[in-house]
Amino acid sequence: MGSRIACHFANIGLSVLLLDIVPNELLKEEEAKGLTLQHPAVRNRIVNAALDATLKSNPASLYKKIILEQNKTGNFADNFPEIESCDWIIEAVVEKLEIKKSIFTSVEKYRKPGTLITTNTSGIPIALMEDGRSDDFKKHFCGTHFFNPPRYLRLLEIIPGTNTDKEIISFLMEYGDLYLGKTTVLCKDTPAFIANRIGVFGIMYLFHLVEKMQLTIEDVDKLTGPVLGRPKSATFRTCDVVGLDTLVHVANGLSTGLKNDSLKEYFKLPGYISKMTENKWLGDKTKQGFYKK
Repeated sequence: MGSRIACHFANIGLSVLLLDIVPNELLKEEEAKGLTLQHPAVRNRIVNAALDATLKSNPASLYKKIILEQNKTGNFADNFPEIESCDWIIEAVVEKLEIKKSIFTSVEKYRKPGTLITTNTSGIPIALMEDGRSDDFKKHFCGTHFFNPPRYLRLLEIIPGTNTDKEIISFLMEYGDLYLGKTTVLCKDTPAFIANRIGVFGIMYLFHLVEKMQLTIEDVDKLTGPVLGRPKSATFRTCDVVGLDTLVHVANGLSTGLKNDSLKEYFKLPGYISKMTENKWLGDKTKQGFYKK
């Protein structure tokens, strides 16, 4: 998701620095070449592989391949200090609060005061992420939830924290609309915000209905796609694109975060979803989910 967001910002003419983690073990082909964990090609393998996968994705994430020249890749260990030159830092790591907070600790170490910091989260409360941060960080911190693939899906949720400067909110609402080509929607910091509160409920309801009515994957996708005026990815193919792990994190967050919702039971995972998660059948990112190519 991070590489796709980076590509869309490059599409509108911005220079982008894309960072990811450093691998902790060598691949067999790297060992065969005599490479070590300290070799630059190894240290940037994850970020470059993510960007390469994005460039091969269909529909295309870039307007033109030449735009790629505006993207620079690196890793958190070697290149984090370079964020000092950035005007806007977008965090798009896995949907786990502690990992996000550890990234923000590094961001605070290297960012210059006044830099925008936003998180691409599907539903983690903004208040939890800004906890413990400096006043300048909180003032410039906000949720910017892009939807996948970000070049094509129009919605951009803007989720302010309690300390976000009103001028920052106005800027993000306008910039998303005028420059990124989005329909920007201002959200409250409630569980899963707006789109996922509605959308994930619909998906989870169907997950339980599949068990109850013994439907097939094909049955559901045939009935919940273009026939309803929705994309051909329908339900289960959409889950593969988004990633089952992301969906599960949002559903679990809603299951615990909604105290008085009369339908909160639907956010509990059916057995087959838990089994798929255990098997790492997470969708496109693992080459297998509800569908396998």
